[in-house]
Amino acid sequence: MSIFRIHHITRYEYDRPVKESANEIKIFPYACPDQEILQHDLFITDHPEVHTFTDYWGNKAGVFNVLPPHKVLVIESKLLVRTTASSQLKINFHTGFAQLQEETRESLQLLELAGKDTIRSQDAVNDIVNIIRQRDSVAAVTESCSEYIFKQFKYLKGITTVETTVDEILDHRAGVCQDFAHLMLQVLRTCDIPCRYVSGYICPNKNGMRGEGATHAWVEAWIPGYGWAGIDPTNNVWVTNKHVKLSVGRHFRDCSPVKGTFKGPARQTLTVFVSVGYEDGHIFEEMNNVHLQPDAQQAPEELPESTFAGQQ
Repeated sequence: MSIFRIHHITRYEYDRPVKESANEIKIFPYACPDQEILQHDLFITDHPEVHTFTDYWGNKAGVFNVLPPHKVLVIESKLLVRTTASSQLKINFHTGFAQLQEETRESLQLLELAGKDTIRSQDAVNDIVNIIRQRDSVAAVTESCSEYIFKQFKYLKGITTVETTVDEILDHRAGVCQDFAHLMLQVLRTCDIPCRYVSGYICPNKNGMRGEGATHAWVEAWIPGYGWAGIDPTNNVWVTNKHVKLSVGRHFRDCSPVKGTFKGPARQTLTVFVSVGYEDGHIFEEMNNVHLQPDAQQAPEELPESTFAGQQ
């Protein structure tokens, strides 16, 4: 078991006042047996009422409005969480694709999560599938996929955004955690393995794992006879007690920590601060300036969507 103190601040600044800011947040820890929420405090500019609900994927989400004119919107989360998963997982490497097909047919959501997207570079994905699908074990194929991405794609910040497609990732042969998760989803779904995108935090405490300092992304694959198993292609590891899960979905857009609209002609900037405190007293912290898409700068009185990815 490990206890982490996570401080996450999302700060939007506008060059002139905006109004009627409507937002959805998914920065609540995911309800599952592998983590226990000891304390969670949320602070938002102007203290709006946050209405919470459970979405289609089982995530806790919140919606709120800041109606008066404002030049700054700050969303601050302070989380104290204990991870309860074992550091030694017992992944089932003995079940194969015949059992997977039976379990998938019995669940509409598994069927949905097994369907691949239509992309330009599917032939390149098929080539990866031919390399990794050398065994009948679903877990072994999943593990081989993670290893392939880890070895064949370079971890490089700054060349992708939240809108980067799998086609572009294949062209770059590089990216960050969100990119590797999206590529892995396409590969596994080409193998008919149900899988889902996971947004959260990684808390490695100086052990060399990549992705510390902002929200992290990885994949969960459905292993027959076992269930959902997290695997992190950015670090080529099965997920144990060093990952804190916020939300899951088919893609990143189902898990965006913050997204919303505002009314006004303002240009916006976004900074994100994340710190992770460990039981030994060590604290890792990092401030990031997040690139926003040009279409987030709209004409007066239109409603742009501003989406925070927090990718590293």
